[in-house]
Amino acid sequence: MRRMIITSSLLLAMSATAMASQVYKWVDAQGVTHFGAQPPQGQEATSINTATPQPKPVASEEKKAAPTFESIADPEQAAIDKKVKQEIAAKEAERKKYCTDMRTNLAQLQNNPRVRVEVDGELRRLNEEERQARISETQKSITDNCK
Repeated sequence: MRRMIITSSLLLAMSATAMASQVYKWVDAQGVTHFGAQPPQGQEATSINTATPQPKPVASEEKKAAPTFESIADPEQAAIDKKVKQEIAAKEAERKKYCTDMRTNLAQLQNNPRVRVEVDGELRRLNEEERQARISETQKSITDNCK
């Protein structure tokens, strides 16, 4: 058992040095590029680094992004742009909530044949025709307003 551990340790150590061996690159007279473990005789060869490179740090999104209009424009314009973007984001959030509510309503209409609605302060059960009409209205609303 001890021999097996020593043998495997030696093989592992030797494999690491074998992987770190030098690689050479050269171009022959016909212009063909060659790679090899030994440089050719009588020809100049360049040594290639075979070590794995360290991963490059990822630049932040701000550094990657091209300069925006906001960074170039005057402060008043930047403030207006920011306000408009906030309004658009708020409207998008409202639309998403509306779509979620409509899909929930549709599921309830489709899965529950006994739907009750409040009319003039009183609860009343929808008949099948009214329920089907509401299902089609809800489906049309989802199709028109939701992605």
